[in-house]
Amino acid sequence: MGETTKAHHAARIYSTLSDGASAARSAVAASWSRSVTQYGLDPDQHRPPHRLDSAAFNQAFARTERLVRLAQPTLDRLFETVGDAGCCVLLTDRDGVPLDRRGAAGDDADFLDLGLWTGMVWSEASEGTNGVGTCLAEGRALTIHRDQHFHARNTALSCTVAPIYDAEGRLVATLDVSTCRADLTPTMLRLIATAANEAAHGIEARHFRETFSHARVMLGPDLG
Repeated sequence: MGETTKAHHAARIYSTLSDGASAARSAVAASWSRSVTQYGLDPDQHRPPHRLDSAAFNQAFARTERLVRLAQPTLDRLFETVGDAGCCVLLTDRDGVPLDRRGAAGDDADFLDLGLWTGMVWSEASEGTNGVGTCLAEGRALTIHRDQHFHARNTALSCTVAPIYDAEGRLVATLDVSTCRADLTPTMLRLIATAANEAAHGIEARHFRETFSHARVMLGPDLG
C-alpha cells in the first residue's frame, strides 16, 4: 500500500468517527472507535504485530494445550478445504495469540511478514480492528475484509474468524482463516465463513465430550 493510500485509509477512519453516531450504526466503526479512544492506536502505525518471546509463548501454549491437541484433526481438515484458495488457518488463545497454524509452504514467508504466525499478538488492544481481536472483543463470528482493518498495513488481509467456547461457555479461543487474495468474491467469503464456523463448532463439541467423558451425553433432535 502506497503512502497516499495509507493516508487516505487513516483519513477515512477519522472522517467516519467524526460522525458521533457512526459507532452505533456500524460494528466496524464501533471497533475503529475502540481502537482510537480505548487503546490509543494510530492507523498509520507501521510496526508489525508484537511477538511473544519463547517463555511467554510457552506459558500461553500450556494454558490452552488441551484444546490445541483436540483441535489437530479439525485444523487439518479445515486447511484441506481452504488452503488451495491461498488461505492460512490459525488457532488462537483468548488473548489473540496464535498457538498453532496451517499454511502452504510457498505462502509462509508472506504470512510471516504480515504477522499471521504463532506467537504474534492479534488482540484488538494491540492491533485495532482485525478478525481475531474483534471476534474476541465482540464474542461472535465475523469477517474483517481488507480496508475494514484499523491499521493501514493490515488492509491487504481478509480474515474470517469464529469464536470457540469451552464446556462451561467461556470464550477461550478463536479459529481464523486469513488470506491476502484481492479477488475474493462475497460467495467465496461466505463459504470460508461457513467452513470456519463448522470447524469451530466441531472443536467445541470434541472439547465438551472430553470434558464430560465420565458422563453419558444425550443429543436431542436437530430442529434447525
